[in-house]
Amino acid sequence: MATSQIETVSSGASKAKLAAVLALVIASIAGFYFLSKQGPVAQWGVLLVGLVAAAAVFLVSEPGKQFVGFAKDSWKEVKKVVWPTRKETMQMTLYVFAFVVIMALFLWLTDKTVEWVLYDLILGWRK
Repeated sequence: MATSQIETVSSGASKAKLAAVLALVIASIAGFYFLSKQGPVAQWGVLLVGLVAAAAVFLVSEPGKQFVGFAKDSWKEVKKVVWPTRKETMQMTLYVFAFVVIMALFLWLTDKTVEWVLYDLILGWRK
């Protein structure tokens, strides 16, 4: 098994961009609440513009680029998945339901047997 080392290198510029992202998010949320008297259009406009600006700054930072690369690789892997057909899905669903019913009956029967042994035979509480 090959081992790979993961190196995390964060430069000052990357940290500054992440701080700017955090500041933009906080400013957009604060603007949303401070503009409550201006109406919902101004509130939502400031919030959306601030969050879009924060997302743009994040995407040009190094962690943002790594996230985009990860998302692309993940999407490639999802495309490789062989999804079951409708018939296979229905069959497996029926198998699961049948198993659940069988287990419910088994547990009910076990519970009633233990109840009968304990209360009727050992303790004699039921007459």
